[in-house]
Amino acid sequence: MSNSVVDTDKSDKQLDVVGFGNALVDVLSHQNDEFLERINVTKGAMHLIDNERSAELYSLIAERKTVSGGSAANTVIGVGSLGGSAGYIGRVADDDLGDIFAKDMAELKIFHNTPRAPRHDSTGRCLIFVTPDGERTLNTFLGASNGLTTSDVDLALVQRAKILFLEGYLWDLPGAKKAMEAAASAVDLNTKVALTLSDSFCVDRHRDSFLNLISDHVDVLLANDHEILSLFETENLNLAIQRATSIVSLASVTKGPTGSVIASNSETVSLEAANVREVVDKTGAGDLYAAGLLYGLAQGYELERCGKLGAIAAGEVISHMGPRPETNLRQLAGDLA
Repeated sequence: MSNSVVDTDKSDKQLDVVGFGNALVDVLSHQNDEFLERINVTKGAMHLIDNERSAELYSLIAERKTVSGGSAANTVIGVGSLGGSAGYIGRVADDDLGDIFAKDMAELKIFHNTPRAPRHDSTGRCLIFVTPDGERTLNTFLGASNGLTTSDVDLALVQRAKILFLEGYLWDLPGAKKAMEAAASAVDLNTKVALTLSDSFCVDRHRDSFLNLISDHVDVLLANDHEILSLFETENLNLAIQRATSIVSLASVTKGPTGSVIASNSETVSLEAANVREVVDKTGAGDLYAAGLLYGLAQGYELERCGKLGAIAAGEVISHMGPRPETNLRQLAGDLA
């Protein structure tokens, strides 16, 4: 195996990465641990909630920052900030929040043509509570993204990508699950499939079917240490990585402040995390690491260079509030990009 999972010499693909995920508008606010205890949520986890619960939590927030997002959307926006080309598959409604999402993607030159849901099916939103240690706790009302089906997927867009990037959160939704499988099945040999596990609780819910998806379709597996340990039901990280690389071409595991590991069956690269003066908000850290990694793979870069780009992108996003880069990542990365 070469250092890149994407052979760019043979690829005639027009887009570096096409992301497939929950299209959401993120609402971020600073809260303390006592607040999380009061509303009875697990710190650091993603909780699926209904519209009523979303409205209840929203009413408790005095100061907030609103930005269109969703995990895979954050990643493709990061790819664009690094100078790459990207598309996105995700469903919003024909409402004001859907307009904001579509406008943002257009301004950022992310190709997004997923049909909208009717106005009565409101655009999804994620209420993100950021504690003083920078940890983020997600409370997600899926809204219109909940209705994504195979008929919403532009398979021609998928086939234009060097890398199709699947968001694990979507695995909670039966229709979206089938749509993801259809997209992964539609790729040719010059499109690689990447999957992020998204959340250890999500892995706990769907371990067997995740493993089937990975075995059948996935070339690049992205996870944090908790997620990959959960996937393989072990407390030994090295063993989990070894098991991953026995079924995928490449496994990337982030470990928070201790850095990351990228491994194939013939090479393992360990990288330090980027130096950050202050961790303000960890929202989007994994998403932006994925952006750097996938952008690098799409360019055919060596694994260490890909990992360094991921660390730079993640370091930038955790240094401020919000899940998107506020600094041009291509300029920040310099010659690495």
